[in-house]
Amino acid sequence: MLTAKDIMTTEVVTVTEATDISEVARLLLEKRFNGAPVVDADGALVGVICQSDLITQQKRVKMPSLFTVLDGFIPLGSTAALEKEIEKIAATTVGQAMTRDPVFVAPNVPVEVIASLMVDRKLHTLPVVDEGRLVGVIGKEDVLRVLVGGK
Repeated sequence: MLTAKDIMTTEVVTVTEATDISEVARLLLEKRFNGAPVVDADGALVGVICQSDLITQQKRVKMPSLFTVLDGFIPLGSTAALEKEIEKIAATTVGQAMTRDPVFVAPNVPVEVIASLMVDRKLHTLPVVDEGRLVGVIGKEDVLRVLVGGK
């Protein structure tokens, strides 16, 4: 049975929260990556930045429905969700646009579990962490290679 350690990429390209949005966009395009792990100064995983996080910047903001009471406006939805969306759209650094506390797997997790996680949670980039340390990354292409017998 194949596991994460059998299919993961071990030469991981990482970025930090301070990395400029345009720099990470260029990196993802040049390397043909869907995403990259975000690490702190000690190399600990703190997030993941994906193409979809960057594409959000081109998104139109959907304003929540409002109703008025005594000359005041009351939103019919969560303003917290709107604020988070606006922060991602206006992001200039990876830290502002990334997904924090990402899903990750241990090196011994079977490929079938990895595939299920990626499909069920709509993940394109899955960090592999061993004893708190980032040791690899799995992308959808890595899982597809298993199908064609490439790894």
